[in-house]
Amino acid sequence: QVQLVESGGGSVQAGGSLRLSCAVAGHIYSRYCMAWFRQALGKEREGVAAFNADGTTTYADAVKGRFTISKDNTKMTLYLQMDSLKPEDTATYYCAALRLCADFEAGGRYWGQGTQVIVSS
Repeated sequence: QVQLVESGGGSVQAGGSLRLSCAVAGHIYSRYCMAWFRQALGKEREGVAAFNADGTTTYADAVKGRFTISKDNTKMTLYLQMDSLKPEDTATYYCAALRLCADFEAGGRYWGQGTQVIVSS
């Protein structure tokens, strides 16, 4: 049973934008803080953006001011708007239900299958 399904990845030139979506199963969406992670080739997976338990958001320093996490409660869908993309943003992006809110290091309890983003210079 697939719990989280990402979409929206693709190839874009530097400076461009993409929006990722993640459809989340209801029993997960209502119980967990949702987040986006990414993993570049040869690197460890890193947290990108997340919702905290109080509805505020957290961003990795590398994406602050360029990426925006949002969600639509009626559709139980998580989004990541990525603007001013850079080649170093190239990675597979995953949505996840965090084990602990506001804690990227604890990782995800549930993961999507990932969607690839390629940014060319």
